[in-house]
Amino acid sequence: MSNGEDLRVTIFDFIFGCRHERHSFPLTIRGRRRPIAASLTGTYVACLDCGKEFPYDWAEMRVLSAKERRKLITRIHSERRV
Repeated sequence: MSNGEDLRVTIFDFIFGCRHERHSFPLTIRGRRRPIAASLTGTYVACLDCGKEFPYDWAEMRVLSAKERRKLITRIHSERRV
């Protein structure tokens, strides 16, 4: 992504993204039927205010940032094409 695209996505996330701070305990779901957030890292948390789901990095014990999510999605899609 170019710097211009990064800036637009960051502004979009700021305006329309979840800014709540209360999240569920990290959940790991095994099997095929996973929420999209869990498909990125295997574990996700949900916002207790709006219900939005976020990929969770269990090793780092934190929610992935929007920029990290985009990088991970890009890497996964490029691996699937090969």
